Amino acid sequence: MPHTPKRISIFILITLFIFIFAGCTGKKDEPAQSAPADAGSDMTLEELAEYNGKDDNPAYIAVDGVIYDVSRNSNWKAGEHNGYSAGNDVSELIEKISPHGKRVLNKLPVVGNVIE
Repeated sequence: MPHTPKRISIFILITLFIFIFAGCTGKKDEPAQSAPADAGSDMTLEELAEYNGKDDNPAYIAVDGVIYDVSRNSNWKAGEHNGYSAGNDVSELIEKISPHGKRVLNKLPVVGNVIE
């Protein structure tokens, strides 16, 4: 059976629909709820303060008890982002002030969890 332009157009439309639909059914961007049990870098808030991105230290932040590495994030140059400093729990700031909220956290490496 010859391929008519109408059949080819229908095939292309169906193929595009499948690709678009498949892309829309992925998981939503949700931040990690907790670090893996073997993360190995759980720390207190006092220990977290050392990871402020200064003096060759990595830059870590805590959100809802999870510690994230922002060292390689271009928005956290020298451990600073929009007037806020790494080495701190920024849960309240990201929840109430940040325009992007927690959705950016899933792009950051998880270091560990905050411990007492």
